[in-house]
Amino acid sequence: MGALTVPLLECEDVAWFRDAESLPAAARSAARTLAQRAALLPERVAEVCLAVSEAATNLRRHARDGSLLLRVVRTDSEAALEFVTLDHGPGMADVPRSLTDGVSSRGTLGIGLGAISRLADTFDVHSLPGRGTVLTARFWNRTPGGRRAAADGEPVVAGITRPMSGQELCGDAWAARPLPADRSAAPVPGRPHRSPAVLDWSVLTGTATRPGASERLVRAAPAPAPAPLPADDTGAFLLVFCDGLGHGPLAARASVDAVAAFRRSRAGSPDALLADIHQALRSGRGGAVAVALVEPAELRVSLCGVGNVSAFVVDPATGTRRALPSTPGIVGHQLPTLRTVRHQLAPGSALVMHSDGLTDRWQAAALPGMLSHLPATAAALLLREAGIRRDDAGVLVAKGMW
Repeated sequence: MGALTVPLLECEDVAWFRDAESLPAAARSAARTLAQRAALLPERVAEVCLAVSEAATNLRRHARDGSLLLRVVRTDSEAALEFVTLDHGPGMADVPRSLTDGVSSRGTLGIGLGAISRLADTFDVHSLPGRGTVLTARFWNRTPGGRRAAADGEPVVAGITRPMSGQELCGDAWAARPLPADRSAAPVPGRPHRSPAVLDWSVLTGTATRPGASERLVRAAPAPAPAPLPADDTGAFLLVFCDGLGHGPLAARASVDAVAAFRRSRAGSPDALLADIHQALRSGRGGAVAVALVEPAELRVSLCGVGNVSAFVVDPATGTRRALPSTPGIVGHQLPTLRTVRHQLAPGSALVMHSDGLTDRWQAAALPGMLSHLPATAAALLLREAGIRRDDAGVLVAKGMW
């Protein structure tokens, strides 16, 4: 049996923008810098800047409480610029018509959304009248043949994190990787623990407005590449979500160390991975951590969690959700007896994991169409509906392989 490719992306250089007046100029400037850092060709950089400017202008003209997220996403061999917009209204009653050039609710030329959809390699919109709109667009380099997407296809996992109002660093973090072929393999002997350089923040360019405060646009230097892990041939993959205790730099450091331990470990089960992460967090603040093993071929998810990380399997037919409970404790300090819970995955269902920066009172049935959209769009939709400003917020969605 040949190995099944698991489309996974890594994210870096995350920046949020919210100020209505300065949004288009600031986002366009940041998009240019990030696209160049992602090694996009000059003509592609210009197209990215145009699309980001159009999206930001739409937020300024039409949205209530609109935000724009910019980030670089990477596979093993290439990088792209991705942006996500989310707002609370007024929404679109007919999305296909709104994508038609010449259609405008404000007397403009009406080419914004249509232009973005033509320029982007990946374009996805969820909109409900009176509720708001979420838009995801991704831009890879163009080949002589024109439009293209990443060779591995659309990612099956996407997460979004946002720092609490007034903070630069977010204490929530997530990561994904294929299940190693040798599930019993031990960690690489003699490899020293190295925290990624993500905490070495530096000024990038321009001014970004994070929710609730004006902040400098900053970047996180990418972590050193982990040793390759040979992939299991069933398409199974592992997820981690960490909510560092509290907020600010120490919480961010805890989540960074958790992700680094997750990537470095050769463990193939959620409980063994969580034990490795516990060891890595013992010298710091610690946090709430959940690790999941998703086995698409078996239609099964296994989760081991400690602390207040919420996890749900959402049924596509009814919109109902089944909670996967974690055990009370603090990873890095008070590790209880680890318990792994398992649940079957209905075809078309989704796994959702999030911190307590989102209220867990959200209901998928109240968000029609959520599971028919990309994981990034679904994650942004949940952040918009359930996110709170007084805490770091992070949400992870896995779907599309079963």
